[in-house]
Order: sequence, then structure tokens, then C-alpha cells
Amino acid sequence: MDSLDYKKYKKKLLINKILVIFTQITLLILLLIIWQLLADFELINTFISSSPKKVIETIISLHEQQNLYHHIWITVYETVISFGIGTILGTFIAILLWWNNFLYKVFDPYLTIINSLPKVALGPIIIIWAGANINSIIIMALLISVIVTIITVYNGFISTDQNKINLLKSFKATKFQILRHVILPSSYSTIISSLKINISMSLIGVIMGEFLVSKEGIGYLIMYGSQVFNLNLVIAGIIILMVVSYLMYLIVVYIEKKLIKEN
Repeated sequence: MDSLDYKKYKKKLLINKILVIFTQITLLILLLIIWQLLADFELINTFISSSPKKVIETIISLHEQQNLYHHIWITVYETVISFGIGTILGTFIAILLWWNNFLYKVFDPYLTIINSLPKVALGPIIIIWAGANINSIIIMALLISVIVTIITVYNGFISTDQNKINLLKSFKATKFQILRHVILPSSYSTIISSLKINISMSLIGVIMGEFLVSKEGIGYLIMYGSQVFNLNLVIAGIIILMVVSYLMYLIVVYIEKKLIKEN
């Protein structure tokens, strides 16, 4: 009987998931149809709002010119590098701040200020220091992702059950042993969850950097389209960016599930 109830429960969950996906796809199709109809009947100005047909034609044109995948690859490459460095560096700094509370008290206001500062304001300084190249783009992305990672992971560290820490201290455990056997295992889910935040923050930083200095990448396509008043290219770039962002998020979610399962 229990097995039968469980099967019914699983079936109900599957049906609900299918309904959600079907509704999401239907809603998207309806929005595209309405958008295209408004354009066909000239109820909207396609020069400033484009249309699904024109966006598709623009993407096909980029594909035929062999530019599409190159721009996508550049943005993905920059994002992956920023994501990897940001995750490792941010976690390492969070460990240092947990290890030395004095350091945390010293740097806490600076982390808050840097986190609240619009990073694009630092763009001119970064370009002067690092040059108008990929280095500036990665630094821009790191300024966003590292700070967020530090704050997220550190908050996970200090949320660890104090009773567990006190128990290890009663057995004369060293600080490294406490970190290894209590802090990191307790914060494992937080660290893994920070990956999802970090991938989006890295992508945001990369696009901001491409707006400023790049001659290639999805951000460059969007900026170039706005400069020449080609709204078809701008919207096509935004849609490509949304698809790339979603696919990268799915990859991180898949990695998260694998790591949690193995743990």
C-alpha cells in the first residue's frame, strides 16, 4: 500500500512538472505571437521594438556570417574564467576572514562599500590599469563575483552550529580541525549554492566589461547594435544572452546536484 501511495505521489509530481513546463512554453509562444501581430498590423514601431521575425532573421544572418558562435564563445570563455577564479578566490578569502576575526572586522566595511559600488564606475580606472583587453573584462567580472562569494560563504561559516564547534574545542581540536570537520561540511550546501549566484554575477561582470572595451562577445553585439540604431541586433543579442545564461545556469545546477549527491 505504501509503495502504491508513493507511486501515486511521484506521478502527481511528474504531472505537475509537465504542466508547469507546458504553461511556461505556452506563455512564451503567446507573447511572441502577440509581439509579431502588433508588428504586422503596425500597432508598434518595429524600428524601436523590432519583431520576432526580424530577430530570427538577424540571428540567422549572424550564423551565416560565421559571427554568431564566435561571439558566444568569447563571452562564455570570459565568464568561465571569471567564475572559476571568483569562486576559488572568494572561498579562500572567506576562510581567511573566518580564521582571523580581526581581519574580518578590518575589511568588513570595505567589502560592504565595494559590494554596493556600481562596478561600471571603476571601468575607466580598470581600463587604464589593465588595458582595453580581456584582462579588463575579467577584472570587472571578478570585482562583482568575488565580493558576493566572500559574503555568501562567510555568512555560511558563521551560521555553523556553535554547539558542534564547542564540542570539538572541548576535545582540544585545533582551528584547522574545526574548519575541516565542522565549518566546511556544515557550509557545504552554502558553498555549492554560491556557485549559482557566482555564475550570474560573473556573466553580468563580463557583459559590463564587453560594453566598455570589447570588440567581440555578446555584450559587444548589444552595444554595437545600440550605437548604429540596429534594434534587431540589440534584441537578438539580448535573447542570445538569455539563452546562454540559462544554459550555464542549468550546467551549474547539474554540477550542484552531482556534488550534493556525492557528499
